[in-house]
Amino acid sequence: MDVLNLIDEVEDIVEAGTSVPFSNKVMVDKGELLEIIKEIRIKLPDEIKQAAWIKDERQRILAEAQKDADTIINEANYKLKEMIDEEEIIKIANARAEEIITRAQNNAKEIRLGALEYADSLLLETQESLKELIQLLNENRKELRGND
Repeated sequence: MDVLNLIDEVEDIVEAGTSVPFSNKVMVDKGELLEIIKEIRIKLPDEIKQAAWIKDERQRILAEAQKDADTIINEANYKLKEMIDEEEIIKIANARAEEIITRAQNNAKEIRLGALEYADSLLLETQESLKELIQLLNENRKELRGND
């Protein structure tokens, strides 16, 4: 910083000044000191402005970083919620699929049992009809043979 260098110069002038005997005072070149003070006044506002700008810029960067962090957190929370919702939907779909499969297996079992009962019933009717036919055939054969 230029201002710090100028302050160092003022310090050097005071240190190099002639001491006044029996006092704590020093004689210095008034014009030289006033010239340095004038330069300090000129440069100081620029450096203060620069420091203020740096401070404002720091605040802006921090605010922007916080905003970005908040956005990232919100997006992560949204994605997490979506994943949880998806997982819940998948669980519901799987449960529904299991229910449908169980119902289909039960229906298939009932149909199979019904088909077996029907086939057994048809075979029984056929068997009874065949028995009657065999009995009729036996009777007809007896008649042909001459009623033994």
